[in-house]
Amino acid sequence: MQTFDINGTKREIGGKKLAKQLRREGLVPCVVYGGKDEIVFSVPEKDFKGLIYTPNIYIVNLNVDGATKKAVLKDIQFHPISGNILHVDFQEIFDDKPVTIGVPLKIVGNSEGVKAGGKLQVEMRKLNVKGLPANLPDILEVDITNLGLGQVIKVGSLHYDNLEILNAKSTVVAAVKMTRAAVSAAKAEAAATKK
Repeated sequence: MQTFDINGTKREIGGKKLAKQLRREGLVPCVVYGGKDEIVFSVPEKDFKGLIYTPNIYIVNLNVDGATKKAVLKDIQFHPISGNILHVDFQEIFDDKPVTIGVPLKIVGNSEGVKAGGKLQVEMRKLNVKGLPANLPDILEVDITNLGLGQVIKVGSLHYDNLEILNAKSTVVAAVKMTRAAVSAAKAEAAATKK
C-alpha cells in the first residue's frame, strides 16, 4: 500500500474557540488515537490535498514534533458551506494488528452482458476490509467477464487472500441491466426462433 507523509505540530486541548483560531491560521485540528496515548495536533490545510482529494488510500506516516507513527485516515469533517476541512481523525496502526479500512474497487474485464447490449451499473466504489497493514492492497479487482444480462455480482461471491470483507454478503457490487435495445433484440430473437 502507498504511503503519505504528514508533518504536524502538537496543540493544546481546547474548545471551539481554540479550534476556530487554528482554522483562521490555515491549520486543521487533528487527533491520532488507537495507540498508547492520544495525540492532538494541527496540520496546514494545504498539506491534506494529496491525501483527501484522491480515490487512493494511504498508510500515513505521521510526524508530530519528531514523534513518528503509522496511521490511517479514519474520519474527516468538512464545513457544510465552504467545504474547508474542519477536523481530521487518524487511527494509529501496528504491523501485527489488523486494521479496518475502505479499499477502492476496480472493475476489470469485458462483460458478456454488456457485449449483448446491456448496461453495466457499478453499485459500490469501495469495500470495507480487515487485515494486517502488510496485506492491504491499493485496489481490489472485481472481474466482470462472465457477468451476463440481468446478472449481478454480490459481496458474498468475492474473495481476497488475507483479507476479511466486512460488507454485507447480499450487497450488490455490480450488475448488468437490460437496456431497451437489449430487450427489443431479445424479443426479436425469440420471435425469429418461433417461426
